[in-house]
Amino acid sequence: MDRYPLIADHGLVGDLQTAALVSSAGVVDWFAAPRFDSPSLFASLLDHARGGFFKLAPTHPDAQAKQLYYPDSAVLITRFTSPDGVCEVVDWMPPITSTTPTDRHALMRAVRVVRGAVTMTMECRPRFDYARAGHELRLDGESAVFRSPSATAYLQAGNFPMVQDGDDVRGETTLRVGDMAGFALTVCAPDSAPPPPMTAEDASESAWGTIHFWQQWVRSSTYQGRWPSAVNRSAITLKLLIYHPTGAPVAAATMGLPEQIGGERNWDYRYTWVRDGSLSVRALLDLGFVEEADKFVHWIGERLRDRESRTGDPLQIMYRVDGDPTLTETVLDHLEGYRGSAPVRVGNAAADQLQLDIYGEAMYALSEGALLQRSTGYQGWKSLAKTLDWLAESWDRPDEGVWETRGGRKDFTFSRVMSWVAFDRGIALATEFSRPADLERWTRERDTIIEQIMTRGWNAKEQALVQHYSDGNGGDDGVLDASLLIIPRMGMLAPRDPAWLSTLDAMDRTLVSDSLVYRYDPAASPDGLRGNEGTFSLCSFLYVDALAQAGRIREARYAFEKMLTYSNHVGMFSEEIGPTGEQLGNFPQAFTHLALIMAATSLDKALDDAASQGLAI
Repeated sequence: MDRYPLIADHGLVGDLQTAALVSSAGVVDWFAAPRFDSPSLFASLLDHARGGFFKLAPTHPDAQAKQLYYPDSAVLITRFTSPDGVCEVVDWMPPITSTTPTDRHALMRAVRVVRGAVTMTMECRPRFDYARAGHELRLDGESAVFRSPSATAYLQAGNFPMVQDGDDVRGETTLRVGDMAGFALTVCAPDSAPPPPMTAEDASESAWGTIHFWQQWVRSSTYQGRWPSAVNRSAITLKLLIYHPTGAPVAAATMGLPEQIGGERNWDYRYTWVRDGSLSVRALLDLGFVEEADKFVHWIGERLRDRESRTGDPLQIMYRVDGDPTLTETVLDHLEGYRGSAPVRVGNAAADQLQLDIYGEAMYALSEGALLQRSTGYQGWKSLAKTLDWLAESWDRPDEGVWETRGGRKDFTFSRVMSWVAFDRGIALATEFSRPADLERWTRERDTIIEQIMTRGWNAKEQALVQHYSDGNGGDDGVLDASLLIIPRMGMLAPRDPAWLSTLDAMDRTLVSDSLVYRYDPAASPDGLRGNEGTFSLCSFLYVDALAQAGRIREARYAFEKMLTYSNHVGMFSEEIGPTGEQLGNFPQAFTHLALIMAATSLDKALDDAASQGLAI
């Protein structure tokens, strides 16, 4: 296999509590269990030699692969064609729909030959605890048991011989037309009982049951727009990244994948950001997925009631999926990193940052009145009101900003914009539901914020709202910031307000590269780290949203459909797109997919409105 496949050269399978990446070479090179944020079992994507992997692929060196999903599902098919024949490797994880977390997770792999005769190779080389813990192997016929201090993995084989290779297993067999073979890898706690034997009929029932689950879920979508394939795949991806027991989405399935090859922006994204999760509520509701939105609103309400954060503030920017605020960042210096991109970080020190925008995003999610009433109730409202009272004292402070810069606190404009949103939505909710609130104070703070933004956040030279207020010393005071593309959606300025249109024009000049959007001026690099980064896929979809609302519909459609061509072969996006068009950063990224949904629904509405007026777009 290639030493390091492209980041985009993967599909994702998951069971609603964790997930695995499968490359088009038939290699599981990332898998952590029992949760998204657990230590890895396979991590060769971060260190080819040490990380561990599970390979199932043809032995023939000239085999060619094509990877796809069974329609509207999370069942992944990798079809191999070779001079000897054609086979299909099917990967899936049976969904766990219980709201109770479990330490038992099954990764299923099956191969079927559909043409000729194909010799298949299997290698299973687990490396527990980020390859820090050794393991013992017991091989007994068609079953292998890998035991480590932290977990046990049971590998059951059907119609596929295995032999011991040190502390690992491998195998090779030739299958002919109609022959099938498969594996069930069950990861569980060290002292757990082995799984029951699995027959070929059991495996088939599991696969079809998983397909049925996903197709039934997708059919509940209310989306009737122009891009059902892209929107449905994004919805499935978001669902795969939601930890079902709590309803909390992780930002991505992976950790440590670089924003620049060889660079140091290699973060752990397997946690729940208040910002990402809150915006996902809108995307899910736009598609009619009320249950998922409702569960996250409930999760946010719990965080507001608990008020447990390491910073002492009502919320911190991210948590573990169970709401635990502890995300201590360490470096796994025994791993070389993807293509030598070190350091490999686990945990995330940004959890201790002050980012005041999160209160606006939380209120944006909670502003769905029905969800608020159902998920938080009166006591939830009291916690929310207490938080807004705190924000009235706190919003006018420098912070680290939406991009989690590590170059010092500044007066970021986006943080002020979202503080305006927090008060604006709070006032609306208090009025709608006749709830006790200091409306006079909240109104005063809201109005003060917008006056401050339009005065101090406005740059006369750029004729635009910029990233942060001037410090009086020049320098990077005129840096443009694509996070501000969300302003018209939030309603602080109308989509065709002259000040906003001028800001959009300035972003066109500086941040947009053939419809792809940098999150800030790449020459400014205000994040305190070495190196550069690619265009930010989230921002490219926010740009589409802003163009559509501004009436620049042709440009919006071009930018959207151009952006879709940068997805990988199964319709997924990572965080960034590099200078050669490759996907970079953790994969797949929930933020990008929720923004795709927001852009699609916004653009559909703009196109429908234009059509109703007899305009040809």
